[in-house]
Amino acid sequence: MDDHGFEEPIRILLVEDNPGDVRLVRESFDQVSAETSIRAVTDGADALDTLRDRQSAEVDLPDLVLLDLNLPRVDGFSVLEEIETDPELARIPCIILTGSRAREDIRKSYELAANTYLTKPSDPDEFAAMASSIEQFWFRHAVLPPA
Repeated sequence: MDDHGFEEPIRILLVEDNPGDVRLVRESFDQVSAETSIRAVTDGADALDTLRDRQSAEVDLPDLVLLDLNLPRVDGFSVLEEIETDPELARIPCIILTGSRAREDIRKSYELAANTYLTKPSDPDEFAAMASSIEQFWFRHAVLPPA
């Protein structure tokens, strides 16, 4: 366990249906100083199944959720609602990472207890800078509730 309370690697659940964005996120987190393990799922239903399975099987929950809003089957807002209502899941930082800049999406995300709202960068260098910022803030500076 490092001095910030995280066992290595940092476990990230990425909920993203665009394979290109999944690749960019993986490559970007490969460049950060902390070791990360990214599990990617392509829709909100799989995200909820993953979170529920990890709870029932007593497998470690992710340290962070990166959540797109526009997903097949179950959208990101529904995932946020489910996370918010479950005390064990609600402690996990949930970052919206989406292409939407719509004011209503931003407002609704925060109302549903998203920890932050990021719009997807337009180039790979910006993705790398974003991953570094996430790593620095959430895993080096922020103090999170214990598991």
